[in-house]
Amino acid sequence: MENFILIPIIFFGLVILASSFFMVKQQTAAIIERFGKFQSIRQSGLQMKIPIVDKVAGRLSLKIQQLDVIIETKTLDDVFVKLKVSVQYKVVTESVYDAFYKLDYPHDQITSYVFDVVRAEVPKMKLDDVFVKKDDIALAVKAELNDAMMDYGFDIIRTLVTDIDPDPQVKIAMNRINAADREKTAAQYEGDAQRILIVEKAKAEAESKRLQGQGIADQRREIARGLEESVDVLNRVGINSQEASALIVVTQHYDTLQAIGSETNSNLILLPNSPQAGSQMLNDMVASFTASNQIGEAMKNQKKKNDE
Repeated sequence: MENFILIPIIFFGLVILASSFFMVKQQTAAIIERFGKFQSIRQSGLQMKIPIVDKVAGRLSLKIQQLDVIIETKTLDDVFVKLKVSVQYKVVTESVYDAFYKLDYPHDQITSYVFDVVRAEVPKMKLDDVFVKKDDIALAVKAELNDAMMDYGFDIIRTLVTDIDPDPQVKIAMNRINAADREKTAAQYEGDAQRILIVEKAKAEAESKRLQGQGIADQRREIARGLEESVDVLNRVGINSQEASALIVVTQHYDTLQAIGSETNSNLILLPNSPQAGSQMLNDMVASFTASNQIGEAMKNQKKKNDE
């Protein structure tokens, strides 16, 4: 009979002893209450409490935690936009009591402050400025949260604006604007390229014409030099300048006829081209040169008489 009484006592004693010890994980704080009143804060490791009298009221993680808050607001240019703000925070080790007893729902409190700051800052900016100044928005949120949450034992490590999502219609319009700007830039580059090609082509044509004119001038200069030499040769054999010039012209006439005849597909006809035309042309040219010289001499004599 005594054994049956002893066994429950031993079992009850073991349960009481086991409940006197508890484990606290690394980067965690345990809050101990005694009869509902705060007693102590226990850190990581094996801890001991008075059974029945003391209890673990709660545990707080001392790790850095992240809360993502999505806010919809309107910009200065009346565009609705959704922002995703990520808040990284942790419980201050020295303020575990305040974090546990002063604030029941820290997530809700942080979310409220984020909403308040973002909806105060973004309506002051145009949509493009929201993308450019997202770091300024994040800093404003962090400054407000630090001032507010430090009293509750929370330290705000960092705030980040991780996403900016305008209304779908606005995104479509922005993409169209960007596409139009790119097409405009491409058209400007293409126009510049065409202009450069035209200018360079004009320069090339001008240079070609210059070289062509220079070639013709050189050709004519050589022809004149050759004619001069031919006239000198003919003069040495007793042919005067008029006859020599006429003979050279007739010779060139027949050279031209020969060149035309060598071209099988030529449709050019040089008139006159009869066999008698050569002698007639020669006589006409000699007579013309002689008459021209006579007229020139008469005009010179008349001028001398007038001067006297």
